[in-house]
Amino acid sequence: MAFFDLPLHELQQYKPQREEPADFDQFWQKTLSEARLVDWQPQFVSIDQPLVFVDVFDVTFPGFEGQKIRGWLLIPKNTRQPLPCVVEYIGYGGGRGKPMEWLNWVNAGYAHFIMDTRGQGASWRTGDTPDNFTDDERGQFPGFMTRGIQNPQSYYYRRLITDAVRAVDAAQSHPMVDETRIIITGGSQGGGLTLAAAGLRQDVSAALPEVPFLCHYRRATQLTNSDPYYEITNYLKNYRDQVETVFHTLSYFDGVNFAARATAKALFSVGLMDPICPPSTVYAAFNHYAGTKEIAIYSYNEHEGGGIDHFYKKMEFLKQIGL
Repeated sequence: MAFFDLPLHELQQYKPQREEPADFDQFWQKTLSEARLVDWQPQFVSIDQPLVFVDVFDVTFPGFEGQKIRGWLLIPKNTRQPLPCVVEYIGYGGGRGKPMEWLNWVNAGYAHFIMDTRGQGASWRTGDTPDNFTDDERGQFPGFMTRGIQNPQSYYYRRLITDAVRAVDAAQSHPMVDETRIIITGGSQGGGLTLAAAGLRQDVSAALPEVPFLCHYRRATQLTNSDPYYEITNYLKNYRDQVETVFHTLSYFDGVNFAARATAKALFSVGLMDPICPPSTVYAAFNHYAGTKEIAIYSYNEHEGGGIDHFYKKMEFLKQIGL
């Protein structure tokens, strides 16, 4: 994939007007308040794994409407004092998989909480959490991007973003997690969820969104023919009269709007040849981000971004800010 978006000097100044509904804050305050009315506590069940230096917990916690969301919590063995915790969200189509797939952060000395993704986990890593919600008034294009898209109340990402916020609550409840040192991260869809959680949780210490998805939807659909954004395009090919309805719904879930409310110290990443999350959609969120921020630029990379090199950058960034 060659360069196809704005040149870098224009990307660095790209700060489009936000499409934000007047009741954005009220919508999310009500959604999260209702989710927190559920009175059951997260459960952490120690499980036996062939890992000598890591304790593994199978997690169940209340997400949207109290539905049971699965996850993993990994903690360095023989931990005696609460640790900073990395809460991680997963890319589109993937689930929590197996604990053996998540050893980087715990081996770097952090507690690591991995949130399963409701309804996903059949594309590239297994998942264990169903999406217990069926109230679509119309059909959907295959995938998750148009599930319930006619109404913000029923849209799939209302549930998933609520889960992401509640995952922070769940991680903070474990005695070996320092609730004052929470780091949130993820790539692609996980990056979009990171921005959402950062915008809705002012108490997280750091946000590390990698090549974030779920940002600047209208421009994304005008620039790329790649899934998952292309699911929206295909939906609108058939529901031709629903363009403004769809983008009104999406405005409640746009990472650009969450970024404008986020204050945690942040390290973004962007691939300038990324055909899945076009660079200008990432920069739209980055340039609106309210907190202290940096961005790692990978000029000749696509959606893989910086790969393992960026993981080292994230660790160095956390070290620099005292985490």
